[in-house]
Amino acid sequence: SLLMLVAQTVSVVFAMRLSRTLAVEGPRYLNTTAVFFSEVMKLTCSFIFLSNEVGDPAAAVKTVKSTFSRSGVELLKVSVPSLLYTVQNNLLFIALSNLSGAVYQVTYQLKILTTAVLSVIILGKALGTTKWCSLLILTSGVALIQMPRGEVKEVHGDPMVGLAAVLSACFTSGLAGVYLEKILKQTDSSIWMRNIQLAFFGGILAFAGCFLQDGAKIAENGFMQGYSMLVWAVIALQAIGGLVVAAVLKYADNILKCFGNALSIVISCLMSSVLLQEFQPDLLFVLGTLCVLVATTLYSLGVPNSLLRLTSDKAKVEDALAKV
Repeated sequence: SLLMLVAQTVSVVFAMRLSRTLAVEGPRYLNTTAVFFSEVMKLTCSFIFLSNEVGDPAAAVKTVKSTFSRSGVELLKVSVPSLLYTVQNNLLFIALSNLSGAVYQVTYQLKILTTAVLSVIILGKALGTTKWCSLLILTSGVALIQMPRGEVKEVHGDPMVGLAAVLSACFTSGLAGVYLEKILKQTDSSIWMRNIQLAFFGGILAFAGCFLQDGAKIAENGFMQGYSMLVWAVIALQAIGGLVVAAVLKYADNILKCFGNALSIVISCLMSSVLLQEFQPDLLFVLGTLCVLVATTLYSLGVPNSLLRLTSDKAKVEDALAKV
C-alpha cells in the first residue's frame, strides 16, 4: 500500500500540473469542483468494493443504512478528520498571507514531528532513539528539498500570526491523520464502510466549499466548466489517493505515510527535471534527497550492524585505554 501511495502521489502531481498548464479554450476547471467530484468518485468506488465484500449491492445498501443509523456519536467521530482538514486548509491560507514562502515551507515540515508525537500520545506507539533521529533527518531533508529558490519576495503581514497559523496547521494535520488512523484500526467496520462515511462528510464540505469559494465563477460558467478527459483523470487519481491513504493508515501508519510522501517529493522533482524541464536539481536538492534516503533506511532497517559493531569496538578500546 505504501508503494501504491508513492506511485499515486507522483502520478497525480504530473496529471494536475498538466491540467493546470495546458492551453484550453474558455475557462479553466475549478479546483473546488474537482475536489467534490473526487469525493463522489471515492464514495462510489468504496460502495462497489463494499458490495463485492458483502455479496451484492442490496446487502451493501443495508449495511450502509445500518451503519449510518446506528449511532449519532459514531457519525460525529467520523466527521472529525474532515473538519480538521478544513480548519488546516484555512490556517495554511492565513500562514501564506503572513509568511514568506521559504519560512512557510520549512516550518510546515514540522507536521512530520507532530504526527510522530501525536502517534505516541494517542495511539501509544513506542519510538526508539534511532526512529526519532530518522524523523528529524527526514524533516530536515524535506525542508531542504522544498525550500524556495531564487529571490525571496517581501510579505506584508504579521509574522507572529503567520507562525502561529502554520504551527497550528502542523498540529491539526498530525491530529487529523492520527485520529483517522485510530478510527480505521480500532473498529470492526469494513475499511470500505469507513471510506464511504469519510467520503460522505468530505463531499458535503467540498460541495459547500465550491459555492463559498467559487460561487460567482460557477454562476457565470457552470459547475463543470473547463472539464476534459485529463481533468477526469486527475479526479480519478485523487479518488484513488484517498482510498490508498486509508489503506496505508489501516495496514501501516501515519509515520510511514510521511516517508512515502517524502519519497514522492524526491521522485516528482526528478521527473519534473527530466520530463518537464521545470526544475533544476541543485546542492540543496541533493542534500535533501540524501537526508530522505538515509532517514528512510534508518527508520525501516535501523542502524547497520557493521556500524554498531564499529561503535562497540571503539567503546571497548576506549574503556581499555582508560583502565591503563
